[in-house]
Amino acid sequence: MNRMDTRHALFPIVQGSMFPDLRRECAQAMLELDAEGYAIGGLSVGEPRPLSLEMVATTEAILPRTRPRYAMGVGMPEELAEYVALGVDMMDCVLPSRNARNGCLFTSQGRVIIKHARYKDDARPLDPACTCYTCAHYSRAYLRHLYLAGEMLYAMLATRHNIRRYLDIMREIRDAIVSEHILST
Repeated sequence: MNRMDTRHALFPIVQGSMFPDLRRECAQAMLELDAEGYAIGGLSVGEPRPLSLEMVATTEAILPRTRPRYAMGVGMPEELAEYVALGVDMMDCVLPSRNARNGCLFTSQGRVIIKHARYKDDARPLDPACTCYTCAHYSRAYLRHLYLAGEMLYAMLATRHNIRRYLDIMREIRDAIVSEHILST
């Protein structure tokens, strides 16, 4: 693919801190740009999650449903469905990679803090329900060893797994939406 075959889109960023009136004003002004999509920013600066969700709801209500809506810097695994339910089409966050590097792995059964001693001799895969490369080839004990040894391989394997977990969650959400749509038609 050459450079001329790619397509880019600029999404103006709706800001306004945690003030609903400022967010509404900013979103209204952004509509005049008739952009291909709209970003909702300023949501991951330490405010409580319920407040972040409230600001997304306030902003999303103004943005056109025919254009993608992108929530910037949000998304613990358990929050992804909440953002989608509010009308967010895309989100990104450093959490999968940052948490992985710091020993926190997301699984279908919850979080695994790999440095804990209970994983020292644990021969099970990180997440038996996961088919990612990490889970298919490495045990919890080996991942713990890599983490404690400060091996770069740990960060790569852990990040790969966490990103896969996020992708699996989003696939589950998409499948649920499609199933619900099929049932309602």
